[in-house]
Amino acid sequence: MNLLVTGAAGFIGSRYVRALLASDTPAAPHITVLDKLTYAGTLDNLELGHPRLEFVQGDIRDAELVDKLMAGADQVVHFAAESHVDRSIHTASDFVLTNVVGTQTLLDAALRYRVEPFVHVSTDEVYGSVDTGSAAEDHPLRPSSPYSASKASADLLALAYHRTHGLDVRVTRCSNNYGPHQFPEKLVPLFVTHLLDGRKVPLYGDGRNVRDWLHVDDHCHGVDLVRTRGRAGEVYNIGGGTELSNRELTGLLLDACGAGWDRVAHVEDRKGHDLRYSVDWSKARDELGYRPRHDFTAGLAGTVAWYRDNRAWWEPLKRRVGDAPG
Repeated sequence: MNLLVTGAAGFIGSRYVRALLASDTPAAPHITVLDKLTYAGTLDNLELGHPRLEFVQGDIRDAELVDKLMAGADQVVHFAAESHVDRSIHTASDFVLTNVVGTQTLLDAALRYRVEPFVHVSTDEVYGSVDTGSAAEDHPLRPSSPYSASKASADLLALAYHRTHGLDVRVTRCSNNYGPHQFPEKLVPLFVTHLLDGRKVPLYGDGRNVRDWLHVDDHCHGVDLVRTRGRAGEVYNIGGGTELSNRELTGLLLDACGAGWDRVAHVEDRKGHDLRYSVDWSKARDELGYRPRHDFTAGLAGTVAWYRDNRAWWEPLKRRVGDAPG
């Protein structure tokens, strides 16, 4: 079986590919990775010498290339996206072109060759701020940033291909990921690497914003359950079950790095900053048997240790992005 995985030189996609390559069962797929290698992608994330892995550098908006790759694929898992909220606030066009037009290009090719299932990986940010309770899959979409608006648009477009054409499309919406190989512009790796370098960390506003934290390997497990057991035309939330305010998370990271609150710089809050994200992932639990398998305390400690031990991986990447808040 040939599996096309987009965006797999990045954080989550590369962890997903690593997990599949670690399996030696008869059903283990041959994987073709399509990645543009933007600033957030690196070949260091991939096991390029693996016999079941082929890497192709290219843009998901390149219809000719996508057509060629889709012709040889049996299934698709689509991770490729521009994903940094701050960047979307300053320059939205890249997010619309990649996340919406790129997804449409992939869907058109998948439809031509009837490549299914087509698993579209999205985010809990499409629901917007959730004041109380948790957002189930039928919760209204109320994106607040150009990033989340572009992902919501892609979600709806993907689901429309199922309703209009009968294409087996499945959508996942995850909570905030953390873990090894995360690009150091996002909160956890940005704070950890700053603290390891003896620098201050930028905390938005009063730090009351709440996120549900999900280990990247649990997310990848959930995505593969959707690929192998999910239903056509359905959306599945994938959550971690650990809600923390940014201030609480900052305290844990300070402790893990042996630093105090004097290393925190409060910065102006992000425009349109949602107060709280929380997803109800009972559908994935009940239908697919999904449950987070990583204890958050142990997972965070392991993540901090990974960045402490892998400076050669993250130091060159940090020089690409400077000091923007995560």
